[in-house]
Amino acid sequence: MPNPPVDIPSFAVQPGEAPAPLYARVKQMICRQIDDGTWPPHHRVPSESELVNELGVSRMTVNRALRELTADGYLVRMQGVGTFVAEPKGQAALFEVHNIAEEITARGHAHRCEVIALGEELAGSERALALDVREGQRVFHSLIVHYENDVPVQIEDRYVNASVAPDYLKQDFTQQTPHAYLSQVAPLTEGEHVVEAILADADECRLLLIERSEPCLLIRRRTWSGRNTVTSARLLYPGSRYRLEGRFGS
Repeated sequence: MPNPPVDIPSFAVQPGEAPAPLYARVKQMICRQIDDGTWPPHHRVPSESELVNELGVSRMTVNRALRELTADGYLVRMQGVGTFVAEPKGQAALFEVHNIAEEITARGHAHRCEVIALGEELAGSERALALDVREGQRVFHSLIVHYENDVPVQIEDRYVNASVAPDYLKQDFTQQTPHAYLSQVAPLTEGEHVVEAILADADECRLLLIERSEPCLLIRRRTWSGRNTVTSARLLYPGSRYRLEGRFGS
């Protein structure tokens, strides 16, 4: 059922706002409607023609505002259907190591996870190098899909130094995430992130319920506790559902 029509508010300069170009003022007006909940996620935004007629600006001005808001992730434009308010993306800390379950619940959403694989392997040369162990030494492997409100948002493919967390395989990771458990037995003292934009393989697309053409964000993460390398993990996020955010200072 289509959304009921919503009045288009004035986009006069608000108290405390500096004068801005017309397209920027149209963007500000739309953002206010989104931020205050007047236009919730999935709501159809007035068409270019409606905005032109109601606001008295040019189609070029409206088109630029809608294009930039779409590029910024506020809107989704569907050819032949209309323009809609986007579902807010979750965000993950880029320079810090956080528990994804806590990130999701902090947004007021429900977290759950599905354990796809949990077992023991012998480290090959690549895994031994990543975990700083001898080749052929025991390592643990877990493959988990994390969900936010029943939508898959992360594949966590993690290898663990068995000598640092010997009881890893005994844990119920549907009740406690690997991050939470490892923080107890081997508190984090150092971490390393490598971030890439990739296309997921067929199995990963199936787990994330995405098309093969959808870009994904990949974090390759290693963590240490004191002098011991604890984990080497591959964290894969659908690009349309997550963003990575970092803050740093001089």
